[in-house]
Amino acid sequence: MHYPVFIMLLWLFPSIQSEEKSEKPNIVLILADDLGWSDIGAYGSEVETPNLDWLAANGVRFTQMYNTSKCNPSRAALLTGLYAQQVGYEASYLQPLKNGITLGELLQSAGYRTLWAGKHHGFDHPMDRGFDRYYGLKEGASNHFNPGPRRENEPQPAQKRPDRPFYEDRKLFQPYTPPADYYSTDYFTKHALQWLDEYPNPDKPFFLYLSYTAPHDPLMAWPEDIKKYKGKYSEGYEVIRQRRFEKQKQLGIVDENYVLSEATHIPWSSLSDSLRNVEEQKMGVYAAMIDRMDQKIGEIIQKLRTQGRLDNTVFIFLSDNGASAEVVNIPGDGKIGTVGQWTSLGQDWANVGNTPLRFYKNYSFEGGIKTPLIISWPKGLGHQNEINSFPAHLIDILPTLAELAGADYPLEFKGSPVLPAEGESLLPAIREEISFREKPLFWEWSVGRAVRKGNWKLVAHGKDAPWELYNLEDDPSEIQNIISLHPDIAKNLEGLFYEWKKKVSS
Repeated sequence: MHYPVFIMLLWLFPSIQSEEKSEKPNIVLILADDLGWSDIGAYGSEVETPNLDWLAANGVRFTQMYNTSKCNPSRAALLTGLYAQQVGYEASYLQPLKNGITLGELLQSAGYRTLWAGKHHGFDHPMDRGFDRYYGLKEGASNHFNPGPRRENEPQPAQKRPDRPFYEDRKLFQPYTPPADYYSTDYFTKHALQWLDEYPNPDKPFFLYLSYTAPHDPLMAWPEDIKKYKGKYSEGYEVIRQRRFEKQKQLGIVDENYVLSEATHIPWSSLSDSLRNVEEQKMGVYAAMIDRMDQKIGEIIQKLRTQGRLDNTVFIFLSDNGASAEVVNIPGDGKIGTVGQWTSLGQDWANVGNTPLRFYKNYSFEGGIKTPLIISWPKGLGHQNEINSFPAHLIDILPTLAELAGADYPLEFKGSPVLPAEGESLLPAIREEISFREKPLFWEWSVGRAVRKGNWKLVAHGKDAPWELYNLEDDPSEIQNIISLHPDIAKNLEGLFYEWKKKVSS
């Protein structure tokens, strides 16, 4: 029998075959900031997000993915696979992460080049915690056009502080006065694209963490993006919210058990003409920020397509908390969307952003802790336009990446013991090997707290607020508090919560 030369080589040298099969994927992890559950097209929005929609059409969308309801604890959980309470980030980010390793350190150990562009909102310098390159904002929200002192021929930038620390690798800029064409989303992407050109070697996989500050306030966007949404929101909160809900049902993101939670926005008809104009502008700029982010994600996709690396790149997209009702009042020039005016989205549009869920950022109700999650990997997953209802959490991202990269989670790091990751890989859920989560999930931020086990969720908001109990299978919008009907279930969940709190506080 005569074998083709390649088959003979595989028979003589089986390692060739195993190396081909075990080629590690590149990984692009994209985190949006204050993005609501319904704010992108694939989750019901009217905002134009064709690139995220393309990833969804060529991947998996999770309908029960959770964050922590707040920026810095979410980012800590994402980075470490541990609850924020375990790494010292339950209340503040002004201290080093403890007890764990980061995604960068894990993937470096597996041979990855590690790149981070965007917001950190943490204490440690990324290059001290496993990242080869870093460009971005090391703290919280800043002006999207100019985070530093006023430039010539521009209004005074609207800012909480003019000295937010920015880094280019290890070079500190504080304050950071960027070039005239600076816009946060553009420049974070610009550095990511430069790195992809700088490191084209296919023999060394890359991990890119792209951590945008959009659409977190201040609401600011380029005029050409804002123009696309002029008049789009003139119909008001009720109409947009109902339209999103109908689209979600058509997409299969929500099922017949979902109903719209009680609106917390005021009636659109109660607003004066001038206030409606302001509200239209706010939502139009917010939409433009999301649109711009999607455009830049498209540039990353196209770059990898051009380089021939797209098929073996895993994309993961999610948000750090629900849409935000927080309002920051800073004097400005009154021109919404521009460098000189800090504008916040506010409670009414945030209620729309989290359609059909209750409440928003800072709450442990579903509107505060749910995030879109899209995972797409053309070569490895073989999934198209699939919807997955497995209950997942930010703590699952590190174990998922560990499985993708073939990385071993250590018992200790740099001579110090580390806690085992709390989460679990999501790949078995994607492969439909599991559909039920055995371990409960927990939340505690500010005056909000919750625990979920199976479909049961116990939740409260307020220092002395009573617990509420919901069956999320029957009532995913948390409308019917049934704690009086199931006191034993509530007592059991409360016990689990306080056991967890004791464990993570020790």
